[in-house]
Parts: sequence; C-alpha cells; structure tokens
Amino acid sequence: MKPFLETLPPEVDTKLQNIKPPEEQPRIQVATDLIDDGSFGEQWLVVTDERLLVIPSEGVDGVVEVPLKVITDTKIEEFVGAGRLEVEHSGGEPTYLYYSNSLSPKFTEVAEGIKQLTKGEALTLPTEIERSRCDTCGRLLPEKDGVCPACVKKWHTLKRIISYLSPYRGQVTLLMTFAVASPLINLIPPLIVRYIIDDVLTVRASFGLLIWPAMGLLGILFSTFLFEIIGGFMRAEISSRTSKDIRTQLFQHVQYMPLRFYGKRQIGSLIARFTNDADRLEMFLLFGIPFMLSNTLMLIGTLGLLLYLSWKLTLYALLPVPLIVLGSLLIWGRMRRIWIRWHAKWAQLSSHLNESISGLRIVKAFAQEDREAVRFNVRNEELWSVSVTGERNWFIFFAVMNFLISFGMFFIWYFGGRQILRDELTFGVLMAFIRYLWQLYRPLQFFSQINNFITRAFAGAERIFEIIDTRSESFDDPEAIPIPQVEGRVAFKDVTFGYDPGKPVLSEINFDVKPGEMIGLVGKSGVGKSTMINLICRFYDVNRGRVDIDGMDIRKIRLEDLRRHIGVVHQDLFLFDGTIAENIGYGKPEATLDEVVSAAITAEAHEFIAAKQDGYDTKVGERGNQLSGGEKQRIAIARAILHDPKILILDEATSSLDSATEKKIQSAIARLVKGRTTFAIAHRLSTLHNANRLIVLDDGKVAEVGTHEELMARKGIFYNLVHTQQQTSAIIAVGGGKDDPSQGKR
Repeated sequence: MKPFLETLPPEVDTKLQNIKPPEEQPRIQVATDLIDDGSFGEQWLVVTDERLLVIPSEGVDGVVEVPLKVITDTKIEEFVGAGRLEVEHSGGEPTYLYYSNSLSPKFTEVAEGIKQLTKGEALTLPTEIERSRCDTCGRLLPEKDGVCPACVKKWHTLKRIISYLSPYRGQVTLLMTFAVASPLINLIPPLIVRYIIDDVLTVRASFGLLIWPAMGLLGILFSTFLFEIIGGFMRAEISSRTSKDIRTQLFQHVQYMPLRFYGKRQIGSLIARFTNDADRLEMFLLFGIPFMLSNTLMLIGTLGLLLYLSWKLTLYALLPVPLIVLGSLLIWGRMRRIWIRWHAKWAQLSSHLNESISGLRIVKAFAQEDREAVRFNVRNEELWSVSVTGERNWFIFFAVMNFLISFGMFFIWYFGGRQILRDELTFGVLMAFIRYLWQLYRPLQFFSQINNFITRAFAGAERIFEIIDTRSESFDDPEAIPIPQVEGRVAFKDVTFGYDPGKPVLSEINFDVKPGEMIGLVGKSGVGKSTMINLICRFYDVNRGRVDIDGMDIRKIRLEDLRRHIGVVHQDLFLFDGTIAENIGYGKPEATLDEVVSAAITAEAHEFIAAKQDGYDTKVGERGNQLSGGEKQRIAIARAILHDPKILILDEATSSLDSATEKKIQSAIARLVKGRTTFAIAHRLSTLHNANRLIVLDDGKVAEVGTHEELMARKGIFYNLVHTQQQTSAIIAVGGGKDDPSQGKR
C-alpha cells in the first residue's frame, strides 16, 4: 500500500462512496490522529481530481467537501507538538486538518500534492516517506526511518551476526571443536572424585589405586588449561577480524550515503556506531557465541549425569530453576529497553562533545565555557541516570538468583544427607552430585549474565545494520551511462526541489548554460543558490523536472563520471590532516609534484607555500587549522585546478582573501574558467563583473537573467541588491569614508 493511499475503514469508505461518483478515483487518502478540538481522534483526508473531502471516522455528520477548482492555496503551519494543514478556498473559511508531529512529514508532502492537483499537474508524491513511528507496533522510532527495537527479530539478528564469520570457516570450526571438547572433558572429574571417595578412600585401598585417578585429574586440568589458552587466542583473532570487517563495511557504506542521510542524523550518533556499538559486537563474538555453545553443552551433559546419579536429588536441585529462567526472561526485555535508552543518551553526549570541541573558538569568543559545561553536565547526568538504572536492575537480579541457587544447595545437602544416613546413597555420589550441581548452576548463571551482555550487543548490532541497510547513492547502478568526456552544457528544466519535498526551495527553474559560459548566481541568503549547486553535483535529486548535462539527465549518468567532471570550491573550506601537497592532490592521487606545484602557482598559492619551512610537506593540521583563512582558500582553489574539471563551481571562492590576494586570485580564476562551464556564487556582487550572465533568484524562482550591465540598467532586484551592498559597505567602512557624516566635523 502506498503511504498516501491508506486503506479506509468500512464506515468511512461507505460515506465516501455516497458522495463521489464511482468513476472518480482517490489520488490522496490519509488519516490524521487529531480532531479539530486538539484531542486524539481520527479524521480522513480524501482528494480526488475533482474535490477535497474531510471525513470523520465516527458520526454521520461533519463531512467537509471542497471542489479543487475553488482552492486558492494550501499550506502547513507548525505548532508545539502538532501541525495543521490549511486549505484556503474562495468558497468561505479555510478548511483545517490537525495532526501530531509524528505525521508532519506525511502532511507536508500531502500539502504539496494538493497544490499539484489544484494546478492540474501530475501528482508526484514520493512512494516512501520518512517514518517516525514503527509500522508494526506504532512506537516512536529512535531515529527517522530507523529500526524499531521492540520489533527486531532476535533470531534474524543473531543469524546475521554469525554470517560475518563465514570468511573464517576453518578457524571457527576449530574453535567450535575446542568449545565442544572443553565441557565434555569437564564432565569427567566428578566421576573420578566419586570413584576416589567410594572405592579408594572409604575402603582404605592401596596407594596404587589412588595415583591413577589423581593423575587423571591432573591431566584433565592441563588439557582444560591448554584449551582455554588456544581457544582464547583463536577467539581474539576471529572476533577482532570480524569486527574489523563490520567496521570496514560500515565505513564504506557511510561514505556512499547521500547528503540527505546526514541531514537526519547527528555525527556523534554515527560515530557511536563505530565505537560503542562495534565494541559490544566484538565482545559478543569474543565471548558470547563460543561460551553459549560450551555452556549449553555443559548444561545438557551435567543434567544427564545428575539424572544418572540420582533422579530424586536432581528434582530437588531443579526446584529453583523455573524461577531463575522466569527471572531471566523478564529481565531480558527490561534490560534491552534500558540499554537502547543508554545508546540514545550516549549518542547525544557524543554529538554534544563533537559540536562543543569543533566550535571551541566560538565558545571562547563569547565566553560561554560555563554554559557549555552546564549543557554537558545535563547530558552526562542523563547518561549516568540510565546507566545506574541498568546496573541496579542487573545487580538486584543477580543477588536474587544467587539466593535461589543457595536454596538448591540446601535441598541437596539436606535430602542427600538423609539418603546417606539411610544407606540409600554413598558419600562419593553426593560429592560428585554437588560438583555437578555447581557445573549446572554455572551455565545458568552464565545465561542470566549473558542476557545483559547479549542485550547490549544486539542493540548495537541493530543500530549498525540499520545504517548498512540504508540505501546508498547509486554508484553501482548497472543502468547508469558512462560519460568519459563532457562538453559542459548544463540545463535546468522545470526543476522543483526542497530538502523537505513539501517545502520547495526552488520552484520551476529553467535555464540553459552553454559550454564554457560563466554564470553568476545572485540573490539574498536562502533563495537557493547553494541548492542549485547541490543539484548540479547530484548531492540531491530533484523532486520534479530534470537537470541535464550535455542533454542527458544527470540521474542516468554514472555518478563517478559525473563528479569527476565537476570541481567545487566551497565557502565552508575543509582540509584533511595531511600535507599541503596531499590536500592539493586529493582529487588526483596520482598527480606528480610538478603538477601539484603548477596548480598552486595558478592559484597564487606557491609563494606562501615555498616560504614555509617544510614547503609542500607542511602539515596543515586538523581541518587546516595551521593555516590562515586565505591560505586555506588558495589551497582549495589549487585542489580544484588540479582536478581539471569541465564544470567549475565557485561558492564564495574569494570570501576569505584580503584585497591584494583577491586581485591575484581574480586574475587566476579568469585564466582558470577559460574553456570551462563555471557557476560562481559571490557575496560581493562586484566580483561577478566577468560573468557572461547573472541569474538572479528570488523566492526560489529565476527573477532576472542578464549581464551585469543589463541588470543594472533594468534597475530591478539585482540593482537593489548592489545598491544596498554599496550603502552597507560605506556605513561599516573603517573610518567612515567620504559618506560618513562625522567626517569634516573634527
């Protein structure tokens, strides 16, 4: 079922059929979870090609019908904890539909869909929307489109974890052999103890009858020791290799995720997958699976020997077991919920740490160290609270379990002692029985402890698999068309796009750029200039329309080829923690030093690089913090030059340069753009004089197109922007300048 054509309840369907003609098919059919007075309840929104209907689930009256032809506007309003769909029409008061925040993504799309239908356009609602609630149980998800912890199939998760062991089948088989042999060998010593007590010590037999059983116990002790050492080495090898493979797969998958994916998640939460979650999964592989197998065998073998020695005493020994098993089952669900909360709190703390440390300069600039400490303490306190709750639950359960086990030992000593006094049981059998009983309780203790251990591991595994299962960018699309060469023609055709598809940033954008043409993108902040750049690079796909390169829809072009022909110099500069040469050559790893130097010369960067003590081997530091803003900017330009793209994007490429350096860069850019299709965004509009055309954006649409001189002569939006910028520059100029009224009054 499509998310915008939900199944109507019978009573609502009956009302609908009584209103609309049979040939009129619903295009949108969704339910709200709030009614008009703000209380929880269900109403249905049904939109056909002719009308919009609001139908309550209960009651006969109250159906609202609005013909599509009278609808003038549809918009979304957001409130605290809820939202409202408002449909304005010429027939009277607006029609309102309320919903909780969990349905906000859906109704944002619905509003856009109603707009399309009222304009007579084809309905282009997405086939999938971000989920904030579980489709099965209705619980809120930890993250949008995330995994519902309550509905994950545990057996499926276990099988998937085990599947990562398949490359090491031989080692795993050998490890499992040791895991099986160790508990089987440990079943022998109690039988030897029974023989020593009953057949040697009790009858005062010769020393010769004692030495062989004692040597047998010593041999078993050494065998167990060797098995533990060898098994430990093998467990460490297999678990570390497997966790390495999982981290590698996770990292590779994260690298190919679209930017939209990162917009929904905090960086700290993603990093927690590589650290805490992967570590817990490694511990499960190291101890969980081998110990589960060996303890299961120990439990079965011990129970069989207990029944063999005395079935009556075995029944007494098992009296506390149902309570232990029941307690384990109850604590499983509780601990699992607690550790899921712990993961969420840890991710929040990690995100706060990442944000605070990355923004440390801003914190210090505004003297907000105390404020950040308070914010950290709040996060830390929340994490501590969840941790304490989990540990307390665990320790209480463990204490109760030990208490119940003690009762089992009491029953054995009491009833076993009575049987010895009545000559129904030998002392050797009782001692062997007690030894086996400890071997029975030890696996039970293990399973109660592994419960907590597995809970954490499975919660971490589910979070890792959730990322791995998320659809990545289509680099491996077999139907994608390779384009080894491009001319550089770029066209936007009826492009509409919004990061939230129901709230378009760009609407019906149309323009055509010839190969080698330089285009300046102009407009106030937030009008969609950087968004257009994101669409050209295919960091996002358009909601409607298409972006063409050389007449081909970029969604059909192989991503690797598309981005190889595009070079970008972003306003938000990023350099990797390596040398200057490595950063310049990042887009072309095989570049020679001569090529790197040539690119640096073109970008006017060679002079300052050569002046440094280590030259091109100078370390730039984390995010390039060892360099000035202007130096970083020139290295970023050199990186784009060496990449040698056919389509060049300059996003505020000279924003961090002083006037002298900017003049050099402008001449370098003038040489660079020759033969390349260039899109330039500049805060200072005067820097766009050399552009062949300027595209002025306003309210998400193309408002003006022309050369700098043409737009200034038109005295429209661009003229006003330039005039406003000149006035602002005069006001903030150091010393006031000639337009400062204070000049001449001194």
